[in-house]
Amino acid sequence: MRMSDIPFGTTDWATIEPEHHAGEQGEAIWRTRRFGPDGNQIRVRMVEYTPGYVSDHWCEKGHILLCLEGELETTLADGRVFVLRPGMSYQVADQAEPHRSTAPKGARLFIVD
Repeated sequence: MRMSDIPFGTTDWATIEPEHHAGEQGEAIWRTRRFGPDGNQIRVRMVEYTPGYVSDHWCEKGHILLCLEGELETTLADGRVFVLRPGMSYQVADQAEPHRSTAPKGARLFIVD
């Protein structure tokens, strides 16, 4: 990721139209912005997982993820499990370690990928 051609700006996340994505259980609600030129865009999201959310797929996309509220449980393909609480983050590269998340209590996240 190279951050280029992004002028200074602010985002009021409450004004970004939500996108609803069904999980295996529960729902993920994304508010998404994209920055930078085509071919090198950075996707920035405010994501809410409803209580009981279970992802419907194993993700291989790289992310930098910050837990703002609630609790996020992320399982790696090798069986390791990590729990994020508010103020905790994780980072993983593209194609590095497949991961799948659940949010038994719900969670609010800030994600850059």
